[in-house]
Amino acid sequence: MLKGNAIVGQSGGPTAVINASLAGVIETSIRSKTIDRILGMRFGIEGVLNDFLLDLSSESPPTVKGLRTTPSSALGSSRLKLQDEHFERILRQLKRYNIRYFFMIGGNDTMDTIHRVVEYACRHGYEMQGVGVCKTVDNDLFGVDHTPGFPSAARYVALSVLQGGLLARDMQRVDQFTIFQTVGRSAGWLPAAAACAKHAAADPPHLILMPERPFQRDAFLDAVADTQRKYGFVSIVCGEGITNPDGTPVSASETKDAFHNVEFGAMGGTSAAMLLHRIISDRFGWRGEFQVTESLQMCGADRAVKLDIDEAYGCGREAVRLAEQGIGGVMVTIERDSKHGEAYRSRYGTIPLRDVANAARPMPDKFIRRDGMFVTKAFLDYAQPLVGELPTYASLTIKRTKP
Repeated sequence: MLKGNAIVGQSGGPTAVINASLAGVIETSIRSKTIDRILGMRFGIEGVLNDFLLDLSSESPPTVKGLRTTPSSALGSSRLKLQDEHFERILRQLKRYNIRYFFMIGGNDTMDTIHRVVEYACRHGYEMQGVGVCKTVDNDLFGVDHTPGFPSAARYVALSVLQGGLLARDMQRVDQFTIFQTVGRSAGWLPAAAACAKHAAADPPHLILMPERPFQRDAFLDAVADTQRKYGFVSIVCGEGITNPDGTPVSASETKDAFHNVEFGAMGGTSAAMLLHRIISDRFGWRGEFQVTESLQMCGADRAVKLDIDEAYGCGREAVRLAEQGIGGVMVTIERDSKHGEAYRSRYGTIPLRDVANAARPMPDKFIRRDGMFVTKAFLDYAQPLVGELPTYASLTIKRTKP
């Protein structure tokens, strides 16, 4: 059994519950008989490279407990893409601080970082256990039922579309359409979550555009026109990464990040919602609006789901327990134990880092309506236990009275 210090970092975009996972790692490490100290990377792997580490063992218990309901990334995040020349310096730092347990909380690029660092250390004779804690609002990590962060972001989207939809309904004589854009580069889990707010056909959202299906301009405009004729307004939700049939982004963004991914929204200087607004206005001459909330859905702690907080915390604890048992090279996963019609329940599992690193999990076909512009009941059965119960608002009986 290895004995030494542990280190933990956060990487990629934040979630409303990423710090709950951090709290789980810290508290379990402090109680461990094999871990002497738990250190934190300031700004992800950059903290190791730049010798900026925090002694998390010295934080007060109330502070660590408070992390469970604190949004964003308390350690600071990073999107640094590791280069070959980084690894020698990283290993030197790990040896210097006697790091034997390596934890990172993040998405697929983060899992790749853990995998590469631990493999390099082992190849050079330095024994170390590395375990990943899954995180992403996009819900697109391979090998999981869902990721910590997705339920809370999904609830944020569903509530925003529900509440904004009431406004759109009542302002239809001014604005004939509204577009809500979610984050999510290549998977439609988050825009799809807006459907959890819908009860009747007239309720928003009316159309949902997901990256899994190419944007068909004419079919979309026909659906917009038909919906406006029926209800007087159109509520549209789109994923930021929707593409044209030729694979080009609807947003027309050409900006790329360090991992060669196209940047969308504010980072890319343009947005799919803005382009859809232009397409609709040009065709019908209508006035409308679009909302691009960007990182708000990634850090909205006021809309966090308790289930999400508890599972995120549990993932952090499970990572340390696995490492103590000598199980490394894996990412902690959440697996759904309940069947359709049963009360939701889950358990923790694992998947090899090499399988999840740089992989993606799009929405399955069974979750997407045949025309590609809405979800199916199967998706709602999957998502609603995660989002939780949504509020029901009063509606007047709209019927013209007589003298």
